[in-house]
Amino acid sequence: MLLRMSSLFLRTLRDDPADAEVPSHKLLVRAGYVRRVAPGIYSWLPLGKIVLENVARVVREEMNRMGGQEVLFPALLPREYYEATGRWTEYGDNIFRLKDRKGGDYLLGPTHEELFTDMVKSEYSSYKDFPVTLYQIQTKYRDEARPRAGILRGREFVMKDSYSFDLDDDGLKRSYEQHREAYIKIFDRLGLRYKIVFATSGAMGGSASEEFLAPTPTGEDTFVNCHTCGYAANAEAVTTPAPAARAIEGLPAQQVLDTPGTPTIETLVDFLNTNNGLGITAADTLKNVVFKVTYPGSDKAELLVVGVPGDREVDAKRLEAALAPGEAAIFEEFHKQPGLVKGYIGPQVLKDLGIRYLVDPRVVTGTAWVTGANEAGKHAVNVVAGRDFHPDGTIEAAEVRAGDTCPRCGSELSLDRGIEIGHIFQLGRKYADAASLDALGPDGKPVRITMGSYGVGVSRSVAVIAEQWHDELGLVWPREVAPADVHIVGTGKDNQIEVALQLATELEARGLRVLVDDRPSVSPGVKFKDAELLGLPTILVIGRGLAQGVAELRDRVTGEKQEIPIAEAVERIAALV
Repeated sequence: MLLRMSSLFLRTLRDDPADAEVPSHKLLVRAGYVRRVAPGIYSWLPLGKIVLENVARVVREEMNRMGGQEVLFPALLPREYYEATGRWTEYGDNIFRLKDRKGGDYLLGPTHEELFTDMVKSEYSSYKDFPVTLYQIQTKYRDEARPRAGILRGREFVMKDSYSFDLDDDGLKRSYEQHREAYIKIFDRLGLRYKIVFATSGAMGGSASEEFLAPTPTGEDTFVNCHTCGYAANAEAVTTPAPAARAIEGLPAQQVLDTPGTPTIETLVDFLNTNNGLGITAADTLKNVVFKVTYPGSDKAELLVVGVPGDREVDAKRLEAALAPGEAAIFEEFHKQPGLVKGYIGPQVLKDLGIRYLVDPRVVTGTAWVTGANEAGKHAVNVVAGRDFHPDGTIEAAEVRAGDTCPRCGSELSLDRGIEIGHIFQLGRKYADAASLDALGPDGKPVRITMGSYGVGVSRSVAVIAEQWHDELGLVWPREVAPADVHIVGTGKDNQIEVALQLATELEARGLRVLVDDRPSVSPGVKFKDAELLGLPTILVIGRGLAQGVAELRDRVTGEKQEIPIAEAVERIAALV
């Protein structure tokens, strides 16, 4: 492949786009790889399309190597497939819905579990047909409320999704491990730094779930690390070690105190320490937050109170993951529930009010708390779990912090940011049950198939590579995904461009991908800046050294420069690549 910049559809920019917040967005636009069409929707220009296809090629090669077979589904899907699994409702506003001219309901596919399941059911019926793994690389659509960061979080994106179909749970575990190993090979080849973390399944359903996160300060996902035992988990999946239950006997009785003007934890702690000499901290208080929860297919909302230690906030993402597929919103209409007093809610009356109460795992039997007394201007102290209130269960909804206890070894956890680049699920039989996907076993009896689901963000990986592989000058592509192996710059004087084109032709004949800057009326300075911005791993400059028979070879990754004889350039670069 030989690309000539004199005819290449490319325009680089010197300034960052006004709406760009993260490095990948700035650089991919400036270097002419992508262009914005609408919020969360981007066009891929020639160099960007090559990089996208290179990432897809790596994914495809590893999926084929592990035994996956590629298919391709439509993006326009009829409603009935998603009605059968309840996801037409579960997805809420996150999908693009439309009607055809006859009034039929359709959606633009956000993911394709239903279609894969139906295809296998229609084609396979015997235990001899299984196991099987199918995958596709296809554009997906999700109506993101806040598309941001260029192609990192868009409303249209390219994804590889694959699905395994097995006769039993042991087979599912094998398929899951095969995908896990394939993903490790994929992300290693793409040159990405990543961490495999425990995750939640959310609306996908299923049991075992892991995410591949690329650590970066611009990441939207928070994950924890234990540097002692290696435990790592997405913040939504972190489990809180519960302390041992304590004896209730002998604990002081609950006492109600006047606490005027203390609707917040901060004002309460300050008041009690100043006026009552309690010497408490926010961690000794029990904060109770009221939510209104709705579930798919139900027109009724239930009230839920979540109790967490007062030094922590309720994490909306953790709450959403814990309640999935339900959706929760802060309940502000206290006038409609007279038993609840805003700012002074305590758990003592919730059972009588018929309100479900879930608490942080740290709230165990025998622990005593300072909490609301359900009366304006009053709080109660020595409110003991298991004596003065009885929660309906626990919920992982409190924010996670650096320094929290590792659930595996008890050491301290660190907190990092990352971008999700892959996710693997053991789905189990959720979708097989919905579609009645069975195979006849060797005894002639039906066997319900069990499934796994596995995704890689192909277009997102392009952005993540750009996040991890850049410097102050521009992009620095790993060779596996770069739009070309070598960028030859002919600076334009004498016969420098002619020599550059000659070398480019010879390298192309050796099977290399070559980008040559043969623009006749562009200054050397502009050409050098473009070469640094475009980020190809090897740059060969045909410049002033031509008179002495030498060229400058630059390593874009390390920044090293060296003069080499032009007569040896083809052999040197071919060997390097």
